[in-house]
Amino acid sequence: MTVEYLKKAPLHSRSDATETREIVRNILDDIEAGGDAKALEYAAKFDNYDGEIILTDEAIAAASELVPEKMKRDIEFAHANVKKFAEAQKSTVSDFETEVVPGLIAGQKAIPVNAAGCYIPGGRYSHIASAIMTVTTAKVAGCNNIVACSPPRPGVGIAPAIVYAAHVCGADKILAMGGVQGVAAMTFGLFGLPKANILVGPGNQFVAEAKRMLFGRVGIDMIAGPTDSLILADGTADADIVAADLVGQAEHGYNSPVWLVTDDRALAEKVMDLVPGLIEDLPEVNRDNARAAWRDYAEVMVCDTREEMAATSDAYAPEHLTVQAQDLDWWLDRLSCYGSLFLGEETTVAFGDKASGTNHVLPTSGAAGYTGGLSVHKYMKIVTWQRATREGSKPVAEATARISRLEGMEGHARTADIRLRKYFPNENFDLTAAEDI
Repeated sequence: MTVEYLKKAPLHSRSDATETREIVRNILDDIEAGGDAKALEYAAKFDNYDGEIILTDEAIAAASELVPEKMKRDIEFAHANVKKFAEAQKSTVSDFETEVVPGLIAGQKAIPVNAAGCYIPGGRYSHIASAIMTVTTAKVAGCNNIVACSPPRPGVGIAPAIVYAAHVCGADKILAMGGVQGVAAMTFGLFGLPKANILVGPGNQFVAEAKRMLFGRVGIDMIAGPTDSLILADGTADADIVAADLVGQAEHGYNSPVWLVTDDRALAEKVMDLVPGLIEDLPEVNRDNARAAWRDYAEVMVCDTREEMAATSDAYAPEHLTVQAQDLDWWLDRLSCYGSLFLGEETTVAFGDKASGTNHVLPTSGAAGYTGGLSVHKYMKIVTWQRATREGSKPVAEATARISRLEGMEGHARTADIRLRKYFPNENFDLTAAEDI
């Protein structure tokens, strides 16, 4: 396989997190020991906020009044799409039972977790869509307690559009607290909140590290790194659209990789010519991120065949994968490592990020090689059960006793023995272990 790099990234988005880890560990320890009061101290320090922590119904209504009607309709449209898709996802998981051997019935149940903590970024960007993605899926999954948590702005509180979105999508409580202290409050059940069973949603490196450290005590959606995107394009692709899509994702952050993989050198060169101008045309607040991401983390690769393109993409396992090429069904069947796939120029990553219905909380940094993104399934425990008649338990008990003894686990074996003696007192069983292997 020969892949030619027309642009090679000088940096990689994985960095030493030692300092971040130490900061986060200290904050978590402080808040766990100090409770509500310590969390409020960190809120004052990092959020510069001393207002209402758990929003009242009146505060939610007041914030909602500040949201323009057109924006409300857009939020409701996106919520309806995400809800519809989540409901379809949920329908793919069902309870069942099956007779494994005569008289032994085993089954599966899907049980939603009780309490979900949904983190919604509100710093550089107000992630209205993250409220929709996280809260809606938790609601559809059937969680009884859903907390939406977002950083407040000094003297203002949570962005009104985030408050409105979280409320419309079904949040039971809205917590005005950002960063590690917000994550800690949901995990430890501060301010009268239920202790979260799962934490979901994107955030900065401190939020991501807090979730990583707390994983095990609570579930998490995934360990997230900087967002990344890859475009597969052949000679039929529109260079202007390809360039715009790359720039649109590069604005996420200074270390957000964007990659172009193509089998058409002319397309690659044209896109590379277009991107710098599109970046410079962005508003200043977006421009610096996109400029740094393109300079330090972007790559442009030329392959010989579409199979080579697909293999390259699978090796990168991008969070977002766009195909702007002929024969979209071939790509859908062939590609296997991505967080979310966007087929054809008629759709784009931004659609999935905001309003089309699929979730935008997705695996980054190559994690798409082994996991998918946030869905109703993340909030649900797939558990099993069994029951048996005495006749049904007989062959299972015999096999269990012999396997257990072969493993050297005599206590396990005797739990089978006692049942066989009780249920079949007149029968003789060979329950000795087989010869050592």
